[in-house]
Amino acid sequence: MHKDDQMTPNERMEAMFSGKGFDRIPAMPFVVSIAGKMAGMTHSEKRSSAKNQAKAQIVSYEKLGHDGMCIEYGLHGIGKACGTKCNYPEDGVPAITEHCLKDIKNVDKDLDLEMVLLKNDSWFQLNHEACQICLDKYGSEVGANAIISGPFTAAASIYPVEKLLRATVKDPENLHKLLDFCTEASKLVIKEFIKIGGGIFISDPVASCDLIHPQTYREFVMPYTKRQMDFIHSLGAGAGYHICGNANPILENMLETGCDTLSIDTKVKLTDARKVSEEKAILLGNVKPLETMMLGTYQDVFDNVRQDIIDSWGAKKGYILGTGCDIPLNTPIENMFAFMDAARTFGKYPIDVEKLKRIK
Repeated sequence: MHKDDQMTPNERMEAMFSGKGFDRIPAMPFVVSIAGKMAGMTHSEKRSSAKNQAKAQIVSYEKLGHDGMCIEYGLHGIGKACGTKCNYPEDGVPAITEHCLKDIKNVDKDLDLEMVLLKNDSWFQLNHEACQICLDKYGSEVGANAIISGPFTAAASIYPVEKLLRATVKDPENLHKLLDFCTEASKLVIKEFIKIGGGIFISDPVASCDLIHPQTYREFVMPYTKRQMDFIHSLGAGAGYHICGNANPILENMLETGCDTLSIDTKVKLTDARKVSEEKAILLGNVKPLETMMLGTYQDVFDNVRQDIIDSWGAKKGYILGTGCDIPLNTPIENMFAFMDAARTFGKYPIDVEKLKRIK
């Protein structure tokens, strides 16, 4: 437990879920890409072994005392298991270089759920072991959440995005087959993380309304995400749900999936999301990852955190201070500390929101 806190993250989260009092606002910045830097490793070193993946999360938690570790199965996980190839820059985020599915009409022939199983996928094994290491070390006081792609983004890790988007019009039948495969594949992954006590966080950036129409979301994304959420709930667990960029037209649809935590990016106003979420889901967000965390000053981080606490005030189900997306690799380490310093400064309970508004 961090020296400046009175509760462990698990105690704090349990108090929020049960409607009891707690010491400060829960804070979950997306410490994924930046985690290696926090532990003095390059991004490639961090991803090279389960030991390093776990070390990056453990060191970050020991330094920051935030309320959730992040396990990087990631957005390309299902695609990589199926044969998609990626590049691996020494200190950059990997990108897809070759998709495994060349023709969407070959979904049934070219894809096999056996490839996604833990016993057959080394990347899955690495992150599963990392999750276990994190939980063995600190599971009694903080959770470890596996980042897993939503079905639409998983499909984009198997089949190129531009072709995927065209298929929503030109070949919806086979696209639905692909999305069904991705949903079932994700369930195989989800089950193994939940089995060892890990949490689940679904991220679906390709489902953003910056890329697709809201009706496309309702037809090709929401039903499959709901299947994911229903499966997670059937295992006695809950899940966060994040869509990057503009999710304004689909906030209510995101909640209809049954997600337990609604995570929003910076294109969504916290005040709007607060009104929509009501008592349906906990709200998470949305300090600016680029403008504030990477490019801003220590004071900029304080100002952004303070405003987010003000804007989220009154969220009926609860609010978790977070970043709008993954924190960029080049973010100054001092801004990571600023985030948590600000959470402890402005988020100490009981919060006096009127007083926060008067701060200049």
